[in-house]
Amino acid sequence: MTPQECEAAVLSRRALFRGGSLLAAGAALSGLPFGRTLLAHDVAENWPNVAALANRYVSERKVANMFLTFGWGRQPHAHTVGGGTLSLARPTPVDENSLFRIYSMSKPITGMATMILIDEGKLGLDQPLHEILPAFRDMQVLVDPEGPLENTVPAERPITIRQLLTHTAGLGYQIISRGPLQAAFNELGLVGGRVSRMPIPGIEPVTPAPGLEVFADRLATLPLMYQPATKWSYSASIDLLGRVIEVASGMDFEAFLRQRIFEPCGMASTWMQVPQSEAARLTDNYGIIGGNAFPIDPGVNSIFLDPPEVPAGGGGLVSSPKDYDRFLRMLLGYGTIDGVRVMSQEAVRVGTSDLLPATVDTTGSWMAGQGHGAGGRSVGQTFGWGGAAGTLAAVDYGLKLRSTLFTQYMPSEAYPVRDEFLAAMEADLAAMRGKKAA
Repeated sequence: MTPQECEAAVLSRRALFRGGSLLAAGAALSGLPFGRTLLAHDVAENWPNVAALANRYVSERKVANMFLTFGWGRQPHAHTVGGGTLSLARPTPVDENSLFRIYSMSKPITGMATMILIDEGKLGLDQPLHEILPAFRDMQVLVDPEGPLENTVPAERPITIRQLLTHTAGLGYQIISRGPLQAAFNELGLVGGRVSRMPIPGIEPVTPAPGLEVFADRLATLPLMYQPATKWSYSASIDLLGRVIEVASGMDFEAFLRQRIFEPCGMASTWMQVPQSEAARLTDNYGIIGGNAFPIDPGVNSIFLDPPEVPAGGGGLVSSPKDYDRFLRMLLGYGTIDGVRVMSQEAVRVGTSDLLPATVDTTGSWMAGQGHGAGGRSVGQTFGWGGAAGTLAAVDYGLKLRSTLFTQYMPSEAYPVRDEFLAAMEADLAAMRGKKAA
């Protein structure tokens, strides 16, 4: 199991709640009288099929934990379903304050950080990237995305901030690119994320680029996979936005996230590097091989206890269910939480909407027939994304519902959790409709 397989396998069509299924489930929720029972913190009896799914995975030791949250409107506390332990070897129960590697669920956070700067006029949604990072002025595009790096043509248009937010800039990605371009990503240390301190058999170690500035400069030397604004292709663009944020704001990327999002949202347990004092809260991450779970990143000895060479806005964060629910609650409040204004209403509305350039062809991609906002999938009134270790998060503005699924295993497609979760949710909603009709 390679790092590439770990992350890339997650993000197939099942990577996030499938658009149609999620919307169908959401429509069933509207108008249902949940009543006082939902004031309880644990709502397993309201979601018996979801609870059974989580309990089955945990009791069969397929995973150490499966912890879900459902939050309604601006209620300060999300309701929980499921549980488990920090590790298959440690009896400490998981709860809303346990720490999980959220990987690509970092992307919507970086996307909203970008929207803050756009709202303040420090960036433009359709501003050329080269006005912020001049090295990206005259980009070349591969004739064949898997072909020789020398076989290129000039880019027909500049990369823009919108394209970076929506994976339509044509950039490659260590976990997606193939052939000479992937080899160049590895050689230049343009890694797609951290997995473990331990070596992974059969995979040569890659030395990451020393910092965001070098990461961006090296990325600019590589040709694009596609012409900008023509195709949706999962990419390193959200990691690159970390450097854009630094230049536009004049602040260190991590400091910007801390000052402008984490602190005002009350997200006290979200980091690129988990403090050693908090290691006891960190879950183990597992690799699934032949249906069996093997620890690949024990919490007590996790690579996320080390400072990252590159603070990756695309996949570098560790967070807790409580913290991520607060981020979603801020989005559901159109930029406010507990009376604190974090973002403008317009910034949230634009950032969670479909921002795909009109010239982009999504045919055959993970976005086929769907939309993409600032770092996350945008379908109807829903916005969210998933992570490489099985996590999920979404906000539904029509239902005023925020939801997350936390677990820790790679690759996430080793188990059909996402499809099973949708089926369980729909079964529970059908039961709720039946009770309402009665």
